[in-house]
Amino acid sequence: MNGERIARHILVKGKVQGVWFRAWMVEQATELGLDGWVRNRIDGSVEAVACGPAAQVDELIARCHRGSPPSRVDRVIVADSSDAVAAGFVQKPTI
Repeated sequence: MNGERIARHILVKGKVQGVWFRAWMVEQATELGLDGWVRNRIDGSVEAVACGPAAQVDELIARCHRGSPPSRVDRVIVADSSDAVAAGFVQKPTI
């Protein structure tokens, strides 16, 4: 397993607000041992930054494509991130 730490900016579009997506994402990221954050955006999307071992970040991204049980994911946009994140994975306020 590759232990390289990476950070990815993740933008999830679809029916992802009001369907427990942020709390679900915190749960998934915590289970995978990732650091970062997630928040709703005023445009209806969900935005996150995830940092940790490459394999775990990639797994979180794969899970985002499936989404929380009541959500409908239309698109996941992923980019490298240089954002500094604190330890743990938290929900941030909507922007």
